[in-house]
Amino acid sequence: MYGLETGTVRANDVLFHYVTMGTGPLLVCLHGFPDHAFSFRRQLEHFSALGYRVVAPFMRGYAPTVTPANATFHIADLAHDVVEFVKAMGAARATLLGHDWGAHAAYGAALLAPEMFDCIVTLAAPYGPAFRRSLRTDYDQQKRSWYMFFLQSQLGESAFATDGFAMVEQLWRDWSPGWDPPSDAIATLRATFVASGVAPLAYYRCAFGTSAECCSDAGLQRRIGRDSVRVPCLSLHGRDDRCIGFDVSGDMAGFFPAGLERRVIAGVGHFLHLERPDEINAIVADYLLGRGG
Repeated sequence: MYGLETGTVRANDVLFHYVTMGTGPLLVCLHGFPDHAFSFRRQLEHFSALGYRVVAPFMRGYAPTVTPANATFHIADLAHDVVEFVKAMGAARATLLGHDWGAHAAYGAALLAPEMFDCIVTLAAPYGPAFRRSLRTDYDQQKRSWYMFFLQSQLGESAFATDGFAMVEQLWRDWSPGWDPPSDAIATLRATFVASGVAPLAYYRCAFGTSAECCSDAGLQRRIGRDSVRVPCLSLHGRDDRCIGFDVSGDMAGFFPAGLERRVIAGVGHFLHLERPDEINAIVADYLLGRGG
């Protein structure tokens, strides 16, 4: 992409590699699983043209970011990553745009340091206890979430890595039904996992308590999903999301005393910012500009 730059910065003991475009107020784009920073290429282009310095790091566990061997992958760890990353980029404040696990990182960072964030925008991931409750009570969500449990096993790790991480493409297609991801994007994505290995699967071991490693900030970890986030939030979810159902979000509004705008987008799945980038970018831009951002 014209104008795309790359860089590295150390934050929270992780050497983050990132891609960036533009100058101006900082907008940090946080990817999820199974994904990487390059998936925000359309957001890098769009929001840099609107006057933002847009930065998308490869999250901990994702090459070429260098993560310590003893690192943990709790949401609290991600929250500290984001806060320290923003500081390392030389910014006192930022806006966050997070998808999937990146959305959880954004929620956690806003809970940890609300004074640092003008607002957060989250895609395809609700906040609060409703999602975890759905894993106990909602059979449809239990079926959608099979991979969370399978990939924690040795068999799951082996299956995930088979044939050059072919499962990555299958998950994308399953979670965004009817969308045909570009072949070059899939090739680049699979190359990221060839370089990263199965390290990102540790996110699920930490999330479900099967990791042998303890969280470095247990106090914050206990607060995430329970305490209110005192930063304004725009939450977008695809109606056809086959990874996390749009209907399992519960009453998110009660957790956002500074304001929540939640929209369900018809005709898109889990990767809504990739499926219809122009529409999603316009919604996000209207929200940011409407707030004076």
